[in-house]
Amino acid sequence: MSDIDISGWVCPMPLRDYPQIVLGHGGGGKLSGDLVEHLFLPAFQNDALASLADGAALTIGGARLAFSTDSYVVRPLFFPGGSIADLAINGTVNDLSMLGARPLFLSVGLIIEEGLPMSTLGALVERMGAAARAAGVQVVTGDTKVVDKGHGDGVYINTSGIGLIPEGVHIAPQNAHPGDVVLVSGTLGDHGMAIMSVREGLEFETLIQSDSAPLNGLVAAMLAVTPEIHVLRDPTRGGLASSLNEIARAAGVGVLLEDRRLPVRSEVSAACELLGMDPVYVANEGKLIAIVPPEHADAMLDAMRQHPYGKDAARIGQVVADHPGMVVSKTGIGGTRVVSMQIGEQLPRIC
Repeated sequence: MSDIDISGWVCPMPLRDYPQIVLGHGGGGKLSGDLVEHLFLPAFQNDALASLADGAALTIGGARLAFSTDSYVVRPLFFPGGSIADLAINGTVNDLSMLGARPLFLSVGLIIEEGLPMSTLGALVERMGAAARAAGVQVVTGDTKVVDKGHGDGVYINTSGIGLIPEGVHIAPQNAHPGDVVLVSGTLGDHGMAIMSVREGLEFETLIQSDSAPLNGLVAAMLAVTPEIHVLRDPTRGGLASSLNEIARAAGVGVLLEDRRLPVRSEVSAACELLGMDPVYVANEGKLIAIVPPEHADAMLDAMRQHPYGKDAARIGQVVADHPGMVVSKTGIGGTRVVSMQIGEQLPRIC
């Protein structure tokens, strides 16, 4: 395989700069985008894939289905507020929900490293079952593989899921329009900093916990306000910044944020400052971004705040016609800063 010539690939230049895969290719930043745009899309190109949403919206026999898949390699397996197990269930539930779908059925694939204690596997499977019941979905199929000791880091999990998209709901990143309002369902950076605090042995007055949670109930409450939600996105790898940059590029619009409106817990802000990180780039696993028409923004924000997973929801900016494909933010001193797409990821192996 080493003699494969990449010069025949579609626009190979960004890939040629990295002749070998690095961790950043899986981080949700520019390197991930290069893989998708220049390698995966040309190989698998079709209309369902082209929207590059959190999953695919498919019409089969008159029914509109959402289909999504994701893989989880987080280290450590257990962390404050969650584990790789509930993260895997919630993550796919949320990807389906970002299409406005009602998640129904999931599959679970386990790649287990030889030597993993059976008690650890049992605890993870129990947590997956509990998370599925809490989200109102069923795990209906799956697969198990075991790899040699030293080749699996405990366990990796893949989950795929399908759900039903209600009539009249058409949510996609291309739908963002100038004038739309940008909402976020809660505080930023909780998951990434929970993982990092464990890895680095950081201690704060208040324990930083992951925000891992199923968001299908919150999305249902939002759709009850109006089906005219233009975009939903859960800002996981690469955080708020990467998600908004992807939306801005897909829709050909700009996004204008306000730093003072971004909700960040004080302990998360302190951890980010200590580690030299920006909360807008840190992963979340139980938050969503909503881009909605301005006439529905206030009612939508009220509905979000009445739900347990949206109680800290905030209005953080708007979609603009200026600087298409870019995200900028007003700073506390009246200036502006460009919130660009990162090359890789500040925190690898966080989901």
